[in-house]
Amino acid sequence: MTGNGTFQLALYLVALIGLAWPLGLYMARIYQGEIPAFMRWLKPVENRVYRLAGVRPDDDMPWTRFAFAMIAFNLLGFLAVYLLQRFQGWLPLNPEGLAAVTPDSSFNTAVSFATNTNWQGYGGETTMSYLTQMLGLGVQNFLSAAAGMAVLVALMRGFTRKEAGGVGNFWVDMTRSVLYVLLPLSLILSLTLVSQGVVQNFAAYERATLVQPYEYEVTKTGLDGQAMKNAQGNPVMEKATATEQVIAVGPAASQIAIKQLGTNGGGFFNVNSAHPLENPTPLSNFLEVLAILIIPAALCFTFGRFVGDLRQGGAILAAMTVVFTALLAVAVWAEQAGNPLFDRLGLDTQASELQAGGNMEGKETRFGVVNSALWATATTAASNGSVNSMHDSFTPIGGMVPMWLMQLGEVIYGGVGSGLYGMIVFALIGVFIAGLMIGRTPEYLGKKIEAFEVKMAAVAILVPPLVVLAGAALAVSLEVGRAGILNPGAHGFSEVLYALSSAGNNNGSAFAGLSANTPFYNTLLGFAMLFARYWLIIAVLAIAGSLAAKKIVPASSGTLPTHTPLFVLLLIGTVLLVGALTFIPALALGPVVEHLQMIGVK
Repeated sequence: MTGNGTFQLALYLVALIGLAWPLGLYMARIYQGEIPAFMRWLKPVENRVYRLAGVRPDDDMPWTRFAFAMIAFNLLGFLAVYLLQRFQGWLPLNPEGLAAVTPDSSFNTAVSFATNTNWQGYGGETTMSYLTQMLGLGVQNFLSAAAGMAVLVALMRGFTRKEAGGVGNFWVDMTRSVLYVLLPLSLILSLTLVSQGVVQNFAAYERATLVQPYEYEVTKTGLDGQAMKNAQGNPVMEKATATEQVIAVGPAASQIAIKQLGTNGGGFFNVNSAHPLENPTPLSNFLEVLAILIIPAALCFTFGRFVGDLRQGGAILAAMTVVFTALLAVAVWAEQAGNPLFDRLGLDTQASELQAGGNMEGKETRFGVVNSALWATATTAASNGSVNSMHDSFTPIGGMVPMWLMQLGEVIYGGVGSGLYGMIVFALIGVFIAGLMIGRTPEYLGKKIEAFEVKMAAVAILVPPLVVLAGAALAVSLEVGRAGILNPGAHGFSEVLYALSSAGNNNGSAFAGLSANTPFYNTLLGFAMLFARYWLIIAVLAIAGSLAAKKIVPASSGTLPTHTPLFVLLLIGTVLLVGALTFIPALALGPVVEHLQMIGVK
């Protein structure tokens, strides 16, 4: 790695941790009801929201009511996004006259944005009207992120309360997340992005006449305006001639800001943050990739302040950062090493020289290898899913890094709220294992970890891998699933495994080589997103309710310290061991085999 590349990565990590500290302490005050003076002007707005919604802020919900409120609210969000897509052809703010979205794609997208996955099987600028993008997808970017943050706050209260029947109020926690955290940060970031050239308007698409027309293939449409498909579910193509270029514009900056800050990831444009109108400059690239991890990292400090010991949050943040940095180094090394087949197969000198600076296939030259690998690692460490390069074009090991980060459970920083509560679940398993080693009932932050908590933690850890592996097995065993695979062999299997890993861990990124906008994949991935999101949340809230009802046990000489380097190593080992045992066999069939094939060709 060059000195410049090392400096950029170091600058990113320093900025991330440096900004996470004050933001985390600020959020702790927000969730504890201590609104800072400079934000109290929003308190009347908060109270007005409660009155309009008929919410009593002092209503302390048991975990079952908390879970029901969240799931019911998410269901309403799903229905709103689904209906907006189905009727967008008759709704305003649609200057291009885009038709209604197909039922299966509408289902998949509605589930995706309600669950904070933001998987996209469509091209945004050719499918979604401005109204659908803003009122449907943009609003869900705020609400689904806030829902995850509310679940985390409920779990934190479980550690701080004793013999309590409630874990807080879902409506209050969600409202405060949106009003005091997500909205102000999104406003600042969106205005900064506009200053860098990110588009934000309601104009019709611009059109420029081409100097030289060219022929290309386009999806054939029927009389109903929808794409025609063959018996295998693939689009029917026909030849067309282009004489002009259509330049998509629209209210992009506002959605890009919240998609990064809320670890949502749904791109306004089809190529996401590789698009010059979505990510035009090195500064916009740095700010967007920083925004992906800033709130997940800050919530570690929020957790430490909430439980009265910043060292606890620091230990979890340290475990996350160690794993993230190690895998980031692997991704950068793999992409800078390039593909040895260019030299080994005796290809022409020009092709070989293209690999001298690393694997640049599928990457923007203005970002290069280091920033592309950083984004790929950050977006899959968080449940973000946005991209500034095409992961399908990464080397086998370079592509395995983002895939495995998702398979670890999206706990290396993870999504806003969901990453930290997922890591806390691993911490419970870690202290349980340590307790077994010394023959003592395990404790974590003054609460005994007993059979119920361990069972719920097991559910939270095992459901996503079950969804991923069962879904991938089903896809590759059926002809309709194999029909969407672009590449044969190991890489084709990786495309399917990556898609299910993304959906089953609520990430949303894609290898981009899989034709996933088919009834089969839209349905399969939609149900994968649903199961992975809500089974995990129910288990976490059940743990929160159980912990809140327990007494606080004073620390003793037999209590395992959970703020030391030893605990950091135990936590890292627990995460990696579960990830390795669960997914190494599947990875061996995909990226590992492909890597061996790449370096083993004579």
